[in-house]
Amino acid sequence: MNWYEQAVSREAAILHDLKGLLGIKSIFDPETAAPGQPMGEGIAEALRFMLELCEAEGFRICNHDGLVGYAEYGPEDAEHYIAVLSHLDVVPVSGAWITPPFEPAIRDGKLYARGAIDDKGPAMASFYALKIVKDLGLPLKHRIRLIFGTDEERTHRCMERYKELEPMPACGFTPDAEFPIVCAEKGQINTRIMFPPTQLGQEVNGDYELVSFHSGVVANMVPEAAEAVVAGQADRLNALEQAYHTYCREMKLIGSMEQVDQKIVLHMTGKAAHGMEPHLGTNAGLALIHFLMDYSWDEGSGHFLNTVDTLLYDDVYGRALGIAMEDDISGPLTVNSGLLQYDPQGESFFHINLRFPICGTYDELLKKISARIAVHQLEMEPPSLKKPHHVPEDHPMIRALQETYLAETGQTAELLSTGGGTYAAHFPMGVAFGPLFPGMESTAHQPNEYIEIELLLRSTAIYARAVSELGNLKL
Repeated sequence: MNWYEQAVSREAAILHDLKGLLGIKSIFDPETAAPGQPMGEGIAEALRFMLELCEAEGFRICNHDGLVGYAEYGPEDAEHYIAVLSHLDVVPVSGAWITPPFEPAIRDGKLYARGAIDDKGPAMASFYALKIVKDLGLPLKHRIRLIFGTDEERTHRCMERYKELEPMPACGFTPDAEFPIVCAEKGQINTRIMFPPTQLGQEVNGDYELVSFHSGVVANMVPEAAEAVVAGQADRLNALEQAYHTYCREMKLIGSMEQVDQKIVLHMTGKAAHGMEPHLGTNAGLALIHFLMDYSWDEGSGHFLNTVDTLLYDDVYGRALGIAMEDDISGPLTVNSGLLQYDPQGESFFHINLRFPICGTYDELLKKISARIAVHQLEMEPPSLKKPHHVPEDHPMIRALQETYLAETGQTAELLSTGGGTYAAHFPMGVAFGPLFPGMESTAHQPNEYIEIELLLRSTAIYARAVSELGNLKL
């Protein structure tokens, strides 16, 4: 069977349906949340789109209150099912896009849109993979279930609901990482570290007052923009402007400023990256704070700036927090601070998105963080926790996927780990399988996100073969 030819013969249909899905603005929207669409109107529309596509193909479908849905093909009386898990929600749009992020556009063999690679393109590849198996009338011993989640980019509440309502799969994969096979995932700790409330009416005893500071849109992205509003005497603000020009030039950063109501507004532009790879980005918030902390501030401002700089600047591995660690299977612990805020009339905090190797535990990390932040009079909000995940290399699914990858690419399928939190970790025998090939650029969560059309077709072929193999796996 030439699986790649089967995928190529369906290229026009794949692109047509994928463009339709990418045109849906499926960002979490609590303002339009309602019964049947708990994540908001756009995400509910994307779920309906995929389920209607699957139903038209003859797959059995189920929609659990707009939170999670699935489509199934194969013998209804089969004892086991194999899961293929993808998500239809996308992160918010940020940065400058060449074309509108929800108006899919093809340029130079690439399809550009928010969600193209994360994760709507792979979701569509999985659908067409199962369609190829069905079109060819290939036998299946187990059911194949395409599961579509709606809250992957935030809390994975969709998968928690799924596990409450549905039996577990025998095994499965998610097309939401990279090839060859990601069999280990780091654990995660997500929490806000809160500063004590600023005392109203306190005397401003420094040269400057930080009126406000904001950086970041979501916790699992390296923030590419930050803004600080600073008050002070005119001559001191002028001096700060000149120093900011020098700092940006020397540090090779992009900064700008403006005068607003006798205050100066400083803007910093960084480089966005996924929160699991903070070393690939430039945190605009931390870069701006590192400049500001060298000056004389009122007590509340100074505490915020100096503390954040001490605990987070130029340190994505948690050394200053006293939590650095790594192992041979899943690599080093990483820390991303995707949200930073100083508001003397409200909340002041920094968020940490911490990803730790399988050698670590929640208890030891939370104990160390709590001790370190207590020195700075900070408090930790109740954290969101995710356990590390690992599937042993001798599992029959691993061997089947390795053989599939070798047959379709000619390359050995080495086992990988990731700092990302995919749906695979929700099931004891789940792995991530593609869609990116080794060395390929990932534009997930970034401006001008894209998927290469050739990648889309090759991953569809690989998934079709994988579905056929896993659907007949000896369990």
